[in-house]
Amino acid sequence: MPNVSFEFFPPKSLDASFRLWDCVQVLAPLSPSFVSVTYGAGGTTRKLTHEAVTTLHRQTGLRVAAHLTCVDATRAETLDIARSYADAGITDIVALRGDRPKGSTGFKAHADGFASSIELIEALADTGSFNLSVGAYPEKHPEADSLNSHIEFLKRKLDAGATQAITQFFFESETYLRFRDACAAAGITKHIIPGILPIENWKGVQKFAAQCGTSIPPLIADAFTKAERDGHSDLLATALASELCDELLCEGVEDLHFYTLNRPELTRDVCRAIGIVPKTSLEKVA
Repeated sequence: MPNVSFEFFPPKSLDASFRLWDCVQVLAPLSPSFVSVTYGAGGTTRKLTHEAVTTLHRQTGLRVAAHLTCVDATRAETLDIARSYADAGITDIVALRGDRPKGSTGFKAHADGFASSIELIEALADTGSFNLSVGAYPEKHPEADSLNSHIEFLKRKLDAGATQAITQFFFESETYLRFRDACAAAGITKHIIPGILPIENWKGVQKFAAQCGTSIPPLIADAFTKAERDGHSDLLATALASELCDELLCEGVEDLHFYTLNRPELTRDVCRAIGIVPKTSLEKVA
């Protein structure tokens, strides 16, 4: 069976907090190798991310990875956050440059902050306290000149001290497999985990894909248009994500990272479809 991991959003309201906990309740029995909690654009959820990470770690016993970015913080502030994670027993960080704040035209480093994800990774690696993951784009980062330049930068991030990369979502297995082969040809030997997005909201996914440079195959776009018309979107989403995962597993992939969007049912159904069954139960916190 493959190893699975899940990504959550930090809650921004009381109702969202309950939804996150419900999501954890549904997915924790699938025994994830780790779960991660995202960081909002421009560092907007810094405190919420910290609270969600430490609470999940303390209350569930799950291995929790905290997203940490370079955006809108000094080096000292960023490393203080990292130290607080280490003090809480959290040893996994997803180190990212971070998305630019809404309304800005591009990434601008804080005057006293880390200028790039590589600088952040090097500083975190120097602490000796963390297992570090980084992001990767199988169709290149939207700001990269080419896929080759993106892969070269990915290699620099991994060489700086990261242990693995997690990709952005994609729609066809060949996209990941070509990327994996290109990374190997460039001398990357560390693990590259494919990111899987079961499609909960087709309109939202189209917008997200445009922002991160993910191409949408015409057949899939047409299928979702028809499925939405007929009220079968969830069935199609489950079938497509399950087929994608199965194809990856047949090509030797051993780990899958699911973007849950804090809506766990589709992710749970896809995991079951590829043979991952619940092993444990998670008691609710009183």
